[in-house]
Amino acid sequence: MIQKKVCLLGASSVGKTSLVKQFVEGIFNEKYLTTIGVKVDRKALTIEDKTIQLMLWDIEGNDRYNQFQQRYLRGAAAYILVMDQTRFSSLADGIDIHTQARQVTDCPAILAINKNDLAANWQWDSEEVKRYHNLFERQFSTSAKTGENVDNMFTCLAKLLLED
Repeated sequence: MIQKKVCLLGASSVGKTSLVKQFVEGIFNEKYLTTIGVKVDRKALTIEDKTIQLMLWDIEGNDRYNQFQQRYLRGAAAYILVMDQTRFSSLADGIDIHTQARQVTDCPAILAINKNDLAANWQWDSEEVKRYHNLFERQFSTSAKTGENVDNMFTCLAKLLLED
């Protein structure tokens, strides 16, 4: 079995933990719990007769009191940058985190624009966002609550990692 470390990065409250819980356990919890440090979950997928185990590192959110810790990316095969479509500030925070991550790794990066079950208070298809599309191998509009595109995103990432 192939094992790959995948980090979930993003600002606080964008839904990193909820995406992992939805993918690994198939559940969503309305109760918000702040991740402190890192929480690691595992899930194995079989793709074209190959089994890959994703070790999902759910890394604490970043805000003005808690800066991104590049050390968490050591040994990562990929990372998912999670943004909240209801908070424009999560785009700016996410791009800042992505820039810092690129200083220590060039592993594949996926963009997850989460909370698509909620109304966006600004346009994600604006020119501002389009500038960042080419920074990521893939981009997904997800909902940890409904499960929309969650499995698709992680399966796509697993396929990408098996190509290496």
